[in-house]
Amino acid sequence: MARAPLLQLSGISLTFGGNPVFDDLSLVVQPGDRVALVGRNGSGKSTLMKVMAGLSEADRGDRVVPPGVTVGYMEQDPDLSGFATLGDFAASGLPADEGYRVAMVAEGLKFNPDTPVATASGGECRRAALAKLLAEAPELMLLDEPTNHLDIQAIEWLEAELKSTRAAYVLISHDRAFLRALTKATLWIDRGQVRRRESGFDGFEDWRETVWAEEDEARHKLDRKIKAEAKWAVEGISARRKRNQGRVRALAELRAERSSQIRRQGTAALEIENGPVSGKKVIAATGLTKSFGDKPIIRDFDLRVLRGDRVAFVGPNGAGKTTILKMLTGQIAPDAGDVVLGTNLEIAVFDQTRAQLDPKATLWDNLTGDPLMAVSGASDQVMVRGNPKHVVAYLKDFLFDERQARAPVYSLSGGEKARLLLAKLMARPSNLLILDEPTNDLDVETLDLMQDILGDYDGTVLLVSHDRDFIDRVATTTVALEGQGRAVVYAGGWSDYASQRGGTPVVPDTPAAGPNRAKPVAVGAKAPAPAPADKGLTFAERKRMNDLPALIDRLEAEIGKLSELLESPDLFSKEPVKFRKASEMLAERQTQLAAAEDEWLQLADRA
Repeated sequence: MARAPLLQLSGISLTFGGNPVFDDLSLVVQPGDRVALVGRNGSGKSTLMKVMAGLSEADRGDRVVPPGVTVGYMEQDPDLSGFATLGDFAASGLPADEGYRVAMVAEGLKFNPDTPVATASGGECRRAALAKLLAEAPELMLLDEPTNHLDIQAIEWLEAELKSTRAAYVLISHDRAFLRALTKATLWIDRGQVRRRESGFDGFEDWRETVWAEEDEARHKLDRKIKAEAKWAVEGISARRKRNQGRVRALAELRAERSSQIRRQGTAALEIENGPVSGKKVIAATGLTKSFGDKPIIRDFDLRVLRGDRVAFVGPNGAGKTTILKMLTGQIAPDAGDVVLGTNLEIAVFDQTRAQLDPKATLWDNLTGDPLMAVSGASDQVMVRGNPKHVVAYLKDFLFDERQARAPVYSLSGGEKARLLLAKLMARPSNLLILDEPTNDLDVETLDLMQDILGDYDGTVLLVSHDRDFIDRVATTTVALEGQGRAVVYAGGWSDYASQRGGTPVVPDTPAAGPNRAKPVAVGAKAPAPAPADKGLTFAERKRMNDLPALIDRLEAEIGKLSELLESPDLFSKEPVKFRKASEMLAERQTQLAAAEDEWLQLADRA
């Protein structure tokens, strides 16, 4: 016997001036559904979720939830007013004898229920809202960006919880790995229309491109029909005026249909201006040590960053990733150790707090009031990569419309604030990018574009992120903060780090399990006494032989990508500079691969 739906929306229409957010929208959520809710920033995902939760009233249409069905909603900006602590808020919907559930969830999400609301950060408040929802265990959970402000260990804990729950849920998230792991259906909001696909997020991009290709073909056919009918109207109407007025009206209807079609929102025009070429050595850190009170952040850490490196820093919230970034760029001093910055550096910083934005000022004033972007004598111009440009035209490059130019920054969504900060960041030349949690609140299309831009960037990138997929796509080196001041350098991105750890990245302060799992030593730290080496190899040579396979795998992967790029028949004619650079990089990687393979063979023979 079929079970009744948990939630049904029928004929929902909602307008916030201008184009409708939704028009005649209908959808059903069934028991056991695991649904990804996707769409561009500003497409109405959060608005739709609030309608589903019953928190926003539609202009027209019906929302039906069967009697006895519980629906829970985790919003992006929860209201904790009236509660003394985060735990009080999280337990507010539970019977008195079930408060223990909050403590269990809080342990997995890594927040302290005793934290006063008055001193809690935005991230802590959001974790409390997520804990409240999970502790209440409704039959349908509506989760709006649940992974924002969670570290990777907490995200993986949440993944495990959602995989094991019997409840249905609808997820909004920018985290591809999270969506791929959990969803079995996809709701796609696009220009007021919601499409459903009975498959998880993994195939979403291919589905989207297919839908858009079919749409473009239909639009092309409509344009041809309008052109043909318009030609007839000019040449034939005078001879058959009375008899063909119906055809004239049909032409008007075709034109009305074409004009009513809402254009797809383009991608933000992200482009990083490469600054002057930096020295080959960008950062050399030796013996870095830093503590706050009795809490060690890092101990005796060495790191060398060369021009073109993409270094990701991973670890739990509070481990000190941002602190290390600030030490490496000279913003704060270490307790011990030295940092030497390379020559000719032009640094641009994307900070997770969005502190470079004045929330009370307008978008216009945030750009024109920036000394690095201001154009002397022109209040409506900004300097973009050395050239003046009208502020509204530049904002349109980042998908803002003219009406938003005079709106205060605090009225923007999280994704829009991130795009505005990117607009400031990308207007100026740089050769060292510091990206501290850049992926929060961005839609997947903008993340794709950012990844492509970083791939073409000639400078160096230092990155802090909890987005595993983004780290895999961007990073060439991963520095893992593993607790008690340990920092370990791994080749590659998140997946490479996980595989080198034997499949499970280290939980801070917890020794790796398993008799055969290697224990990496913090770079620069004193190594433990080595096991007796095979005759003929020193400890350093043995370690080098063990490290070389990962290097060889990385070089082979890079050679494969470069070879694929150079196979493009139009690359040489259309982008000769890119062709030349790719050819040089391919030759360099092939030389490095041959040397690494020869070195491994020589060491293996001696062993």
